[in-house]
Amino acid sequence: MRVIAFATLGALAATTPVIAQDLVTRDRVGLPDAPNVMTFRLTPYDLYSADAATAEHFAGLFEEFIRARPDWRIETQLQTGDIGPEQARLLQQTQAGRGPDCAMVDSSQLALFRQTGVLQPMNMVFSEQEVADLFPYVREAVTNAEGDVLAWWWFTDLRVLYRDTSVVPDAPATWEETQAAALQAAEAGREGILFNAGRWEGTAFDWLANFWSQGGRLVDDTGAPVFGEGENRQRFLDAIAYYTGLVESGAAPARVTSITNYDAFNAAAAAGTAAMFVGGNWQFGQLRNTLPPDQFANWAVSELPGPTADQRATGTGGWAIAALSEDPEKRALCGEMVKEIYAGPGNAYQGLLPTSAALYDEYDAYEGAEFDLFAEALENGVARPGAAIYPEISNQIQILLGDVLSGAAEPEAALDAAFAAAQAAYARQ
Repeated sequence: MRVIAFATLGALAATTPVIAQDLVTRDRVGLPDAPNVMTFRLTPYDLYSADAATAEHFAGLFEEFIRARPDWRIETQLQTGDIGPEQARLLQQTQAGRGPDCAMVDSSQLALFRQTGVLQPMNMVFSEQEVADLFPYVREAVTNAEGDVLAWWWFTDLRVLYRDTSVVPDAPATWEETQAAALQAAEAGREGILFNAGRWEGTAFDWLANFWSQGGRLVDDTGAPVFGEGENRQRFLDAIAYYTGLVESGAAPARVTSITNYDAFNAAAAAGTAAMFVGGNWQFGQLRNTLPPDQFANWAVSELPGPTADQRATGTGGWAIAALSEDPEKRALCGEMVKEIYAGPGNAYQGLLPTSAALYDEYDAYEGAEFDLFAEALENGVARPGAAIYPEISNQIQILLGDVLSGAAEPEAALDAAFAAAQAAYARQ
């Protein structure tokens, strides 16, 4: 799950390589009069990236792909960065028979798409060996009990702690150490630590690592919400208290409640205003590409801190591509596009973590100390639960954190309200 600022479609033409002008346009891949058409709803992170080099690279991959299939054209539809509403619209349109043939689906929404029965198998493209090579939590998410491949989760990600080592030389391992280091940085004129706390999926997902590190569970084995009862309740409140303590102490600025984009952290790093931030693994490459070398040299990544040094967790997200058409030829084309453009070449170019173990050895892009750290942190990785109620739980967590951190609600009352709302939504399913 990433949200990156992107250019207007009108500006896209300037980023498309000249050799691909006829085959790759702002809304089409392939010849305009090709007899076969597949519609593809994608995110603004690759072919339509605001980064000219990324857009050009993917345009080349798409051109090569479509040249081998001259009878096909892919009509592209661009999603905005507002994940929740966009994914809800995609599902509603698909259920009504007006959705695209193939689409990017956020990993947090896969369970909901599966439950509604809109995902169409792509078994004709992916072998049993390829499925077996997926990380277990990915394999479970994209296949059903019959072994059908219902989507391909093509990259995963995780959250880590970024720090400016000129300000915070040692990686904090605990919540207490993090607050202390952030307070010291704040006293020196920096923003001690930044994190998402505005109303969007990134806020809930990033914060959940603090709940999961204590062994907290959002749902039980049947998919019913349990985060507000028993031991989970106290774990939830303790995780809230960690964030509340950061804001109330001044270790984190009050403006975190308005942050709804990881780009805000990159901007703060470039401006030299932030000492630490909770961000995604992909931001390491972004910082390396945008900061002056001497400034980038100060930045390091470490595992997210926990209540104790031995209690660690990090959320594992990412995006999948799914076939939504019942047409077997379109389903096959969708799967082939995943394999030839995204899962492998696309991963390596963007430095996105593959979901297949074999790809780490196949590409030189995954050499480097940061990838060793990411691999180590993934040992404590937790995927969002494969329960259809998760989007509503996330929504309630977003509301709760905004209310509590702004001082509009007390933690206990906010948790009770969130849990009741999630239970009511579950009862309506």
